[in-house]
This record gives sequence, structure tokens and C-alpha cells, in this order.
Amino acid sequence: QVQVVESGGALVQTGGSLRLSCTVSGLTFTELHMGWFRQAPGKEREGVSCLSRKGVTEYYADSVKGRFTISRDDAKNSLYLQMNNLKPEDTAMYYCVAVPRGNWGRACAPGEFPYWGQGTQVTVSS
Repeated sequence: QVQVVESGGALVQTGGSLRLSCTVSGLTFTELHMGWFRQAPGKEREGVSCLSRKGVTEYYADSVKGRFTISRDDAKNSLYLQMNNLKPEDTAMYYCVAVPRGNWGRACAPGEFPYWGQGTQVTVSS
């Protein structure tokens, strides 16, 4: 059974930092391309950042470039999202996503990733 589990969401003030973590079980982590998506109330899901399985290909949404950093630790079967200089517009549910190699079209789009976690809430107060 595949499980994708996020953690690290919290309430922070504008300008603060958070580090989200994601672990995957039931799949071979080194064979996975990974990513982070978010969804705010009343808005569509947005690709925040995506990372290829060897860390070669990275994508960041324009709204987070220079503030967020995606990384992975294959030894720990974990994906991370370091978020700095948080803004109220970053408030959303954040989801960790995964797709096995060979099945990713290199787009950081919801339809590209079949495996999703339950999400972790990030709230940035002004």
C-alpha cells in the first residue's frame, strides 16, 4: 500500500520560515519524481515545486522563486520544502506528490502525479 505523508505545516507570521517534510512508503523512493502542490480556499491546485528523481530537473512557481527550496534525501525516503520569507498569499494546504520514473512528462501539473498525501496546512498571518 502506497502512503505519502506530509508534516511541518503550522501558523507563522509574515516573513517567517517553515520546512515541510514528506515521506513515502510502498514505493521505491529513488524511482520517484516528486513535488509539492498547494491549494488555497476557492482556488485551484497550484504546482509549487517539482524535482526529478535524481534532483536534476527542478521547477518553481514564479510566486515562490527565491523563497522556497525543494530537496530530497533518498537515504531517508524524504522530500522537503524549505519556505522562507513567507507571505499571507502562501496560506494553503500543501500536498506532497509522487510519480514513478518513466511516467512523468516533466510538467509540474496535478495530472502528472498519481500519488498524493493528505496535505499539511500552512497559514501565514499578516
